[in-house]
Amino acid sequence: MSKEKSGIGHEPIYDAKKLGASKTLLLGAQHMFAMFGATVLVPVLTGLSVSTTLLFAGVGTLLFHLLAKGKVPAFLGSSFAFLAGYWAIAPGKEPELLPYACFGVACSGILYFILSALIKIFGSNKVMKFFPPIVTGPIIIAIGLNLSQSAIDNCSADWFIALVAIGVIIICNIWGKGMIRIIPILLGVVVSYTAAALMGNVDFTAVREAAWLGSPIEWRRTVFALFPGADTSLLITSAITIVPIALATMVEHIGDVSAISSTVGVNYMKDPGLHRTLFGDGAATMLASLFGGPANTTYGENTGVLTLTKVYDPMVIRLAAVFAILFSFCPKIAALIGCMPAATMGGVSLVLYGMISAVGVRNIVETHVDFTKNRNVIIAALILVLSIGINYSSLGAITFTVGATAISLSGLATGSLVGILLNAILPGKDYEYNEDTPDDTGVNFEV
Repeated sequence: MSKEKSGIGHEPIYDAKKLGASKTLLLGAQHMFAMFGATVLVPVLTGLSVSTTLLFAGVGTLLFHLLAKGKVPAFLGSSFAFLAGYWAIAPGKEPELLPYACFGVACSGILYFILSALIKIFGSNKVMKFFPPIVTGPIIIAIGLNLSQSAIDNCSADWFIALVAIGVIIICNIWGKGMIRIIPILLGVVVSYTAAALMGNVDFTAVREAAWLGSPIEWRRTVFALFPGADTSLLITSAITIVPIALATMVEHIGDVSAISSTVGVNYMKDPGLHRTLFGDGAATMLASLFGGPANTTYGENTGVLTLTKVYDPMVIRLAAVFAILFSFCPKIAALIGCMPAATMGGVSLVLYGMISAVGVRNIVETHVDFTKNRNVIIAALILVLSIGINYSSLGAITFTVGATAISLSGLATGSLVGILLNAILPGKDYEYNEDTPDDTGVNFEV
């Protein structure tokens, strides 16, 4: 591996043995700390289990490292992109509907496997031309805008507490240094949560009553608990609604692996190969979803820690995964997170959902999509109007019947499918993906 000097005057470390056990453990804990706030926010927003989320963030990361030959220093945490899918299937966080949403997310893992196989067979340059920024960019924009209403609803519970969270995130992002700038979500949650507690707006009864040790998996929350007797129509609707979201998260994955490659100075798109990293991400997402956890994705926060520390040994990331697994067996931590005020969640998610749409815009801008071409204008226009219009219309979804099975297509699913189809049919494709020069595409759903 390359041993170029870093910008701050010391040599990057590729072997954690040089650091010694104590420093290696400390760095592993730092990586867990970096991912923690964003990872646990997803189950809080969706109603999924915090403990299960932490468990499969750790297990999924270890599985990813195994499938990627242990070469890529990436951590897999909860994906925000799938929030729209969970709320489309279980809008009120209904416990009986969440496993159906998890089934749809698990099916999205199959899309990762298919893309991985196609890249292995045909090469990434040929495959990625079917998923250009003119398709993925508007989809990402629509994901954030479709989530915006829930953020405002949560903020309205207590605008002061929400504004505290928003203010901390902005300050950390703009003026923060080092780790402060890497963990703005966590700090926003902690400061806002503390303010709410000091004002007497938090009930800690559940924390006092929770045990110190317990199982992170509840069978009734898993996909397996649906069978036998599952609602076939709802299973199909969930899959069709949620799977298209994976188009955005796969682009996010490519952006993150590109960013890690640029940070470390090693082209991971070539070795171990994009097909392996995609397969690992999809396998981690499928495994987590089947057991009631949220979808996984490679985390930009941990890439930030790599940049900060200049320690690139994947072993440090694997230690963070082990720490996440250990934390998952403490119900008291899950209860503490579960007591988070709605306004705190609203303030954090208001920034986050806006950032999701913003990175969609950034993706379009940085890849120089040509909007003087009518084909590009038409594709983007139909994706945005269908995705957002159907979602906020009186219909809420397009429903049709196949045989005796009723199937519903959400706005996002409809817009995604129309965009992919139009891009494949209309002449004038001009996007060329190049894995030989991995650059950060700007597709990163974390603040």
